[in-house]
Amino acid sequence: MDLKNRIAAFNKLGTYLRDIDMQVKQEITIEHFKHVLQQASLNNEWFTIENILFSIKNIAESLSEQNLNKWLNNYPEIETYNQSKNVALIMAGNIPLVGFHDLLCTLISGHKAIVKLSSKDDVLLKAIAELLYQINPEFKNYIHFTDERLKNFDAVIATGSNNSAQYFEYYFGKYPNIIRKNRNSVAVLSGKESKKELELLAEDIFMYFGLGCRNVSKLYIPDDLDLDKIFKAVYHYKDVINHNKYANNYTYNRSVYMMNKIDFFENGFMILKEDIGMSSPISVVFYERYKNLETVKQRLEIDKEQIQCVVSNVKDLPQQVSFGKAQKPELWDYADNVDTLKFLLQL
Repeated sequence: MDLKNRIAAFNKLGTYLRDIDMQVKQEITIEHFKHVLQQASLNNEWFTIENILFSIKNIAESLSEQNLNKWLNNYPEIETYNQSKNVALIMAGNIPLVGFHDLLCTLISGHKAIVKLSSKDDVLLKAIAELLYQINPEFKNYIHFTDERLKNFDAVIATGSNNSAQYFEYYFGKYPNIIRKNRNSVAVLSGKESKKELELLAEDIFMYFGLGCRNVSKLYIPDDLDLDKIFKAVYHYKDVINHNKYANNYTYNRSVYMMNKIDFFENGFMILKEDIGMSSPISVVFYERYKNLETVKQRLEIDKEQIQCVVSNVKDLPQQVSFGKAQKPELWDYADNVDTLKFLLQL
């Protein structure tokens, strides 16, 4: 399968995915995909239908012909690259379809994917693969899902926790690899944000219940910022507390802080706690106040290995994205800022 056909296939996949919640499909049965969504949601209570469709919509929009060409134009070597290696993909399961981009990079570069899915997200990507098979049956020779021990591979892309990363490095260190660890995202508020920007920040915080590495778990705020301004801006996400697992986390964290006489602020579904840490518990967002923005920039530089992206309207920050964009990465926004496609084109 040449590059032109691979691009066309993923562009068509994007068209299919854009139609999923419109009840009208070409060449595939929407009823089957509805069953897939329901099964994924039953298997993992964090995967609400709304969150799954949000992920699918973002993937679909990224797979436009314009986006694909803009992305691949940065890699002129792909035009003549003709290697076909076996790439083991060990995927996380924290948010729906979190491993899709690794699969896309592997297939678009002409390699074959040996995919080991997380038990928390072992339905959706298989359904996406079935769509690819219908678009171009040759993909059946390029994608292999396995629950067994990985073997016969030439490179590894593995995503997991800090603990699992140690395991990955021990077993896969001798192979070309990308091994990802825990990361969190932060927001830097200047105090000049519009009401709309702060409302968009709510999505960066609450989408996927805060379980993604691109979810904002820490706020840097000016010394004089009133926290009520944040609480009011995120109020439209109040229904998050109706999700049983999220509510349990909220109740637990609130109780722990109260029992230990730790100061915090709350609004009935979100806890704000002053803390120098980066990784906050579910339902909790840490915050730090600052007097000088330069000190925040220095801190971000020191902690850059822990940070996935920085949500802000301050333009000269590293890995900066606009409000409401944290959960809508472009094809060229690589996890951990490691260029996956460049790595694959060097195998």
